[in-house]
Amino acid sequence: MNIIVLIKQVPDLVEELELDSSGKDLDREWLKYKVNEFDDHALEEALLLKEEHGGTVTAMALDGQDIDKALYAAAAKGADRVVKITGLEGNPSNHEAAKAFANAISGMDYQAVFTGVQSVEDRDGQLPVLVAHYLGIPHVSVVSGVKIEGDKAVVYKEYGGGMMAELEVDLPAVLGIQAARETPRYVPVARVRRAMRSTEMEEVSAGDVSGAAAGSEVARMFKPETGQGAEMLEGSAEEVADKIVSILKEKGIV
Repeated sequence: MNIIVLIKQVPDLVEELELDSSGKDLDREWLKYKVNEFDDHALEEALLLKEEHGGTVTAMALDGQDIDKALYAAAAKGADRVVKITGLEGNPSNHEAAKAFANAISGMDYQAVFTGVQSVEDRDGQLPVLVAHYLGIPHVSVVSGVKIEGDKAVVYKEYGGGMMAELEVDLPAVLGIQAARETPRYVPVARVRRAMRSTEMEEVSAGDVSGAAAGSEVARMFKPETGQGAEMLEGSAEEVADKIVSILKEKGIV
């Protein structure tokens, strides 16, 4: 069972985010990055399947900020190969990224491609289905568990309202992972450093991604406006109730 896992670095949302001079993107000069949470779950699910069925796990990512560290961390967790895709400049759309991934994957031996169902900076969250489109293979997203049965995978897909469907999909396929069956494993810094010394970083070209531009573009980004804060109502239950009714009347709600 050879699984390719697509990972990316995303801005750490605990940091203060600022807009760049264009007003269309974040100022990324001093941003701290971390592995996209859903991609971390995709890697964990792949490693669990490798432990159950054998085979290999390949971690693959587009070249970018701190991506080498993320790939070496994947190797430290158990990935057998790490591949960096070069040649895409700036901050490519999901459509361009999907075409680049498909170009790199098309010459590899694999039975499944895993990636996170979305990331915190996605505008459309369609990377898994787009990769499947360019590879010409089936796709299932919002997956919360995978079982391998011969040349098929049984996947558990979550729908609205907490409903879970059990689907059977032919392999090879692309799966957008929402949650692994187990919490993603922790890897200490010392093990990542050992992986940096012992793991070969493979590089492949993104190839031709022309014609894969997104169907939308950012016109303007704005920081959320700061409100006036909460108004604390004091007094007895009857007094507080009267104040609430008065406020609702002032706002024309009742």
